[in-house]
Amino acid sequence: MYTLSSSARALAQAIVAGLGDESRVRVAVCPPFPWLLTVAEVLRGSKVALGAQNCYPEVEGAFTGEVSPTMLRDAGCQYVIIGHSERRHGLGESDAFLNRKLLAALNAGLAVIFCVGETLAERESDQTHAVLERQLTGGLVGLTASQLEQVVIAYEPVWAIGTGKTATPDQAQEAHGFIRQKMAAMFGAEAAGRLLIQYGGSVKPENAAAILQQPDVDGALVGGASLKADSFLAIVRGAWA
Repeated sequence: MYTLSSSARALAQAIVAGLGDESRVRVAVCPPFPWLLTVAEVLRGSKVALGAQNCYPEVEGAFTGEVSPTMLRDAGCQYVIIGHSERRHGLGESDAFLNRKLLAALNAGLAVIFCVGETLAERESDQTHAVLERQLTGGLVGLTASQLEQVVIAYEPVWAIGTGKTATPDQAQEAHGFIRQKMAAMFGAEAAGRLLIQYGGSVKPENAAAILQQPDVDGALVGGASLKADSFLAIVRGAWA
């Protein structure tokens, strides 16, 4: 929940200019709802895709204040983030509710960035795998292997979001490897092998390259560092460092 209209536009312009014709990595930005059309205008014809930070699992209806996946598609979105830790833990969204959002977004033609991750207490009590398994099995109910191709999993350890702490490359790889293994059990090895799994947890230019070089880390879900074009673009460059 950052930026005003003018700063959102300027940030998008700087990212588009900085990325240029680079095609080795897929890049998307997810501004707050009020700036989607503003940013969509800036992104038009560029290599940068548009995404939203959330959606509601209905096409339309008496849901004042909510935004449907269909509306997001009409605004030019290709992606939507579902299950971000701030919505899970700050706003109490359940696995079942997130599953409804996921299926509604896919049915509307959006690709979904689906977030999972454990709290510090869960990690310290050796529950990381159990938490990830619960979030994945509960959140992906009803999904087919073909639909999984439109899903990106984002592993975001809650203890490393906005705290300045970051999972080590080995910790990130261990969690990502477990997620891919679980996806193979649920959807088959071939689908799991194609799945993109992002790391999100205080990703910065200083740590991005080391994390992104891990074999099961396919990208980054960038928070605070995305508010400055220079730092965001440095992270993008870390994908092929």
